[in-house]
Amino acid sequence: MSEIPLVESDAQKLRRRNRELSILNTITEALNRSVDLDQALQAALAQVAELLNLHTAWVWLLHEETGESYLAASQNLPPALANNPRRMEGTCYCLDTYRDGDLEGAANVNVVTCSRLKSLVDGTDGLRYHASIPLYANEKKLGVLNVASSDWRELSADDLRLLHTVGDLLSIAVERARLFNKSAQLGAVQERNRLAREIHDTLAQGLSAVTLQLESADALLEAGLDPTRARQAVRQALALTRANLEEARRSVLDLRAAPLEGRSLAEALELLARLEAARGGFKVTVEVTGGSRPLPVRLEAGLYRIAQEALANVVQHAAAGRVHVQLLTTPAEIRLIIEDDGRGFDPSQVARHRYGLVGLSERARLLGGRLRLESSPGEGTRLEVTVSLTGTETNDHP
Repeated sequence: MSEIPLVESDAQKLRRRNRELSILNTITEALNRSVDLDQALQAALAQVAELLNLHTAWVWLLHEETGESYLAASQNLPPALANNPRRMEGTCYCLDTYRDGDLEGAANVNVVTCSRLKSLVDGTDGLRYHASIPLYANEKKLGVLNVASSDWRELSADDLRLLHTVGDLLSIAVERARLFNKSAQLGAVQERNRLAREIHDTLAQGLSAVTLQLESADALLEAGLDPTRARQAVRQALALTRANLEEARRSVLDLRAAPLEGRSLAEALELLARLEAARGGFKVTVEVTGGSRPLPVRLEAGLYRIAQEALANVVQHAAAGRVHVQLLTTPAEIRLIIEDDGRGFDPSQVARHRYGLVGLSERARLLGGRLRLESSPGEGTRLEVTVSLTGTETNDHP
């Protein structure tokens, strides 16, 4: 007796279609809750892992300018990867395959052996394989979505098509967030130009008026004429100077020019560390993990200012021989650590106005982060600032 082929009934097709639409709708809602790329990706990954019963997922993105890959978001990474961010640096089999153009279309979304887990025994949670879904914006390569489960099952054609659609949604969200960021940067440039015009129209004219008053006073004194008129011109010049000084202070506070001068945070820290080492006469090492990941401008500027203040304290107070600067960026948080082998101090005995500790704590708080300071006499100093990149936004000025 021959077997009767199983044919999906209309009711089964409808249930499957409704399930797929429900999943896509939930993921779309997660992506639309925020224009912040980190938050949107993290929320979407949580939904992907839960709704598709895949447990673990992560997204690689390619930096728009450098093309370098970085871990943009992750969900339930195994301990061997989560506790060792350096294992998630650089390229791997799935990224190389993607760059070579071999991950195109739903038919090619396939299961590959994870080259980052292949040689590991402990801390993998049983993971060895993952499916890779390419992310594109038209012809432009954006990155790769990887999904995995310890009890790996064969993905059906329907699952592959659904994952590819999820990849399309993620690609749209990535492009939207990047366009929003570009528009915000353009607005900042326009605002700086406006302030530049304002400075020219107010400060420049005010200084011209000061110059005119001082020239008048000089001419009166030179000619030996009424000194009262000369003193009056000087007083007028002083009043104008005070008014212009206040205007200058207001304009500078409004301008808030970025201190990194077009460099990435990692590049700016490297340069700052070298300059401060030369000034302080100590040896410095800089260790960067996840440095390719783009960060909000205010967060980069705030962390740079913290490093600047901390290194200035080392130069001024520590008498250190060696300093280590570490910048660690993961999808969950960014951590800045500055350690020295200097004379150290007792933090509880430091006057409030010294070491800039109050300012450092305030900067960390404004970034939505926390500052931890460890030091004791003769044992050096360790400063650590941690800022979460999930669920919070750094809206305050650095």
